[in-house]
Amino acid sequence: MTQPITPTGRRAALCSLGGSLGLLLIAVAVMLPLIQDGFEKAAAFDWIYTAGAAVCLISTVFTPRLPKSEPLSRRRWQRIEGWSSIIFCAAAAMLFVPSTTFRDWLAFTLAGAVIRIICFFRSFRPYK
Repeated sequence: MTQPITPTGRRAALCSLGGSLGLLLIAVAVMLPLIQDGFEKAAAFDWIYTAGAAVCLISTVFTPRLPKSEPLSRRRWQRIEGWSSIIFCAAAAMLFVPSTTFRDWLAFTLAGAVIRIICFFRSFRPYK
């Protein structure tokens, strides 16, 4: 028999889905200039990237926090994963600052992606 879905469980599932959709929007926005031969032809990529970063941030803010009974290291990794959403938003801000270059935006994007990847692989390790 399956367990009933609690409001906290439903909220966690929706936030996880929202975070995944935000990351998908970010990935599409990163690929658009590469597919369309440059930034001048990919006019909407900055708005798509910003929407993805905003969705990631909103889903991170509304994700229910782990209870105090969970190990401290697991709660810290959840907080660190939240910082990647803030880094993606900083990268989105770099898209609209006229004095920045492509590598500034890409550096923040890669930093956020590395944090997400580390947190993803960390989730498979057992906690003590």
